[in-house]
Formats: sequence, structure tokens, C-alpha cells
Amino acid sequence: MFERFTTSAREVVRGAVRHAEDTGADTVGEAELLLALLDRTDSGRTDSGRTDSGRTGGSGADSSRTEGPGGRKDGGRARSDRKGSPAAEVLTALGAHGRRASIEQALAEVRRRGGITGADVEALAGLGIDVDEIVARVEEAHGVGALATAGPTPGSTPEGTPGFASARAPRRGRRPLRRPFSREAKSVLERSLRIALARGDKHIGDEHLLLALTARPGVAAHVLADHDVTYIQVERALTARATKG
Repeated sequence: MFERFTTSAREVVRGAVRHAEDTGADTVGEAELLLALLDRTDSGRTDSGRTDSGRTGGSGADSSRTEGPGGRKDGGRARSDRKGSPAAEVLTALGAHGRRASIEQALAEVRRRGGITGADVEALAGLGIDVDEIVARVEEAHGVGALATAGPTPGSTPEGTPGFASARAPRRGRRPLRRPFSREAKSVLERSLRIALARGDKHIGDEHLLLALTARPGVAAHVLADHDVTYIQVERALTARATKG
């Protein structure tokens, strides 16, 4: 499936892996995919803003070889995105780029609560269950971030340094451990293929990843919906973009 990904989609996948590595997360999840999509909205910044000897798009000597979720190399078959990043344009048009800090904070709170979204918190509150109070008690007994699903809370490195960029550097001569994709993240990637086929598109772009993230309930979909970005709005924005093009 990964051979169908456009360059922008591949950059999102690679960026998601790096976000997981930077925060020390055990797996690459929906949150990391969303953060990597938001990276694409930064003007003049691709591949999560990282460069290698002045080049963007790779961490090694051969940036044309792309590694997919299964660790398989796909040498030189990445297709160039002549029309830029559709997902970045849509997220910017819908205001997500300007609200990135708020989105990051929301994702951090979800992880701190052990994966419970804001919508879940409200639903449980209706049953008389105060999730924030429970989290506070657990953290009082076991430390801040005790309920985090994997790795430290997004927004801080393992050393407690604010921001997503890790202050750690891998030891020379040692390859970093490869992060597997979570079941939810794999479902997003598979769903992006089905969405692309349903739309009559031959390749999977970052816009299909964005549609897949918002198409079903999940951490990313709930957080985006709280920031006025829904599947219907994304689809409408893509249609408007295609009409202008």
C-alpha cells in the first residue's frame, strides 16, 4: 500500500514516526499522525522541519528511499506533489494552523488522562464521574503522567523540556528503536486507501490521511472537532480547492 503514497503522504508518515521518537512514545498513534499533518502547514517547512546537510525529506544520506510503517524501503518511487500539500491548505483554511498550540494541548490532556477524550470526559461527567479528579488522585499517588498511554505527555520531552523537539540525541553507532504503528494508526492508513479509491484517486495523498483521521471517532477526530475541523468540513474544503484548481 505504501507505494501508492504521494510524497506529502510519505512525509506525514515519517513525521509521525519522528514525533513518537521525540516524545519517547512506544507506538505511533493518531496523535502523531495529526501532529505530522500540522507540520505540513508550516510555511517552507516539510518533513517536520528537519534537514540533513541542507536537504529536507530525509535523515540519512539517501533521502529518496522512504521507509513505510512496516519498515519496508521503497527506493526512489515517491511521487512529487505538483499541487503542494492539500491537507496543509485545508487545515490552514479551516483555522487549524493558527490553533496548533491549542490542539497540542488538547492532545497532551488526552494522553495525560490515559486516552480519554474531552467528549468522553463530558459523557462521564453526566454519569457523575469526575475524570479530572480521578486523574489528579492517581497522579498524587503515582506521579504526574502516571496514566499516560505511552511515553511522556506530548508537549514535553523525557527530560521535561517544553516542546516536541527532543533534547536527546541517539548514541553514536546505535540505531534508534523502530516505533510500530498502533492499531488505530494502522486503521487510519488502511482507511485512507479506501477513501482514495472511493474518490477515484489513483494515489494516497496527505488529504486522504486527513479525511481518514476525521472519518471515524478517535483521539484525532475528537480533538479536531473541538477545534471546528470535521470530516464534512474537510471534504467541502477539498472540493472547493479542486474547483479553484
